[in-house]
Amino acid sequence: MGGLNLVAVHAKFNEIDPCSVVAMAHTELPHRSPLRALVSAMRPRQWIKNGLIVVAPAAAGVMTHADIIRHTVAAFLAFCCVASAMYLFNDLRDVAADREHPTKQFRAIASGQLPFGVAKAAAVLLLLVGFAIPFALWHPEQLFLVLGLYVVITVNYVVWVKNVVIIELASVASGFILRAYAGAAASHIYVSTWFLVVISFGALFLVVGKRSSELETHGAGATRKVLSQYSPGFLHSALTLSATVVVTGYCLWAFDTSSTGLSSIHHDLVPIRLSVIPVVLAVLFIIRSSESTDAEAPEDLLLHNRIVQVLFLLWALALALGTYA
Repeated sequence: MGGLNLVAVHAKFNEIDPCSVVAMAHTELPHRSPLRALVSAMRPRQWIKNGLIVVAPAAAGVMTHADIIRHTVAAFLAFCCVASAMYLFNDLRDVAADREHPTKQFRAIASGQLPFGVAKAAAVLLLLVGFAIPFALWHPEQLFLVLGLYVVITVNYVVWVKNVVIIELASVASGFILRAYAGAAASHIYVSTWFLVVISFGALFLVVGKRSSELETHGAGATRKVLSQYSPGFLHSALTLSATVVVTGYCLWAFDTSSTGLSSIHHDLVPIRLSVIPVVLAVLFIIRSSESTDAEAPEDLLLHNRIVQVLFLLWALALALGTYA
């Protein structure tokens, strides 16, 4: 009944036909048990971002080693737990604002389907488990540091940085960068300059693309306050800038035959260099999508768009053939 009352209030203030209230309650706010509500609040859909953890060991050509696989899986699970704890922390802090939001009001905590006490206990438990998982590694110090930095940056983002123009872009992008670096930290893999350039600006590209799609779809300030401080022109320029560095950096990384590049003497050069093609096409596709009337966030494209999924698979296949064949 709590969910129906929320929808009814929303309908009253937005002059929605009362006959549609029940349908809205069933389609947008289905009844969920506390366990299902907790799983929803943990955002398992966002765990796809943790796939970045595989990039460093995969590019280094060591993903066939049992220890590397174990360390990479440990880092992935640790980040899933810690990231979910941060999502719970965010929803607990923003519950009042979420209840006034047209879509966020249906989140598990804001809708009342997940009790505060359960959410707080789950956040603490997930955080403890996330920091306990690295003990499966021989030398977990670097992964501990990466996880700690992620928590500090995320907490600061939730508390105040998310409303600071430009800085919030860098803060969100750092989450992607730390995920990618975690894969290297877990197995103590050397990270080249090209890797850092591509990952850093690739992360910024994804975040700006997400903001651009939000602004195009919902308008300034509709989903987050900071959007009112961005213009379509600025976001387009930022997207173009970051895309240019990503493509240039990846091309240099792919064609570099030294020990810091993908095309070292241990790799098959042709597939590695051909991997540039799906990267460039994916970047163009994301730019096009972020500026269209039916704009989608980059992670939504990867989850739902078949063309982007095929491009990703082609890139992964080229990288695998060039590195492991």
